[in-house]
Amino acid sequence: MDRKNVSSGSPYEDVIGFSRAVRIGNMISVSGTAPIAPDGSTAHKGDVYGQTGYCLEIMKRVLEEAGGNLEDVIRTRIMLKNISAWKEAAKAHGEYFSHIKPACTFVEVKGFVQEDWLVEIEADCVIAEE
Repeated sequence: MDRKNVSSGSPYEDVIGFSRAVRIGNMISVSGTAPIAPDGSTAHKGDVYGQTGYCLEIMKRVLEEAGGNLEDVIRTRIMLKNISAWKEAAKAHGEYFSHIKPACTFVEVKGFVQEDWLVEIEADCVIAEE
């Protein structure tokens, strides 16, 4: 099977040695996606809702580049620095997935690579066979 690696342009991809998304066959896995702006800074500092939406926009873009779309997402994992902010993250997630309804998990983590990241999101996707 062919493998397609997709980059989001994150400065961490080469340093760590990962792709934002990888597609093999009809499956796409999206790495933990943080709110990294094109210049490498953190987008929407201090705003869980804004950071969540920003991460989902990055994911949407790389899914499309891999040949998929949001409707192919079967699972999301939302990691939050502060679980009490889950409703803000859930609101943004719902704006993208309320009609798709993938399996979804919210977890609290101790921290992220950058102190001002409040959220990071992963996704698993299966493209329906035509």
